[in-house]
Amino acid sequence: QVQLVESGGGLVQAGGSLRLSCAASGNTFSIKSMGWHRQAPGTERELVAAISSGGSTNYADSVKGRFTISRENAKNTVYLQMNSLKPEDTAVYYCKLDDLWYRTYWGQGTQVTVSS
Repeated sequence: QVQLVESGGGLVQAGGSLRLSCAASGNTFSIKSMGWHRQAPGTERELVAAISSGGSTNYADSVKGRFTISRENAKNTVYLQMNSLKPEDTAVYYCKLDDLWYRTYWGQGTQVTVSS
């Protein structure tokens, strides 16, 4: 089992920045990839960014050039640096972990609100 604890959400003005963190604990030796998804009211959860155990990254087109995902393997922690935030980035952001046995774990979610 894996537990995910997220932090770093909050309220920010458009154009501002936030940094999200997600720390994994438990059976962390089998991590395949970690990433962030988000869900705004009335919409489906969507991929924001992901990073593999080897360091390969993947971003949604809507955040390319503004968001950066990184990973600190020694701490089993993934970060999402969000710059030039827009009101449409407002959502609950969820940390996601996939392990080598194709199991998926989700964090509890952290609210990001961008005011115009």
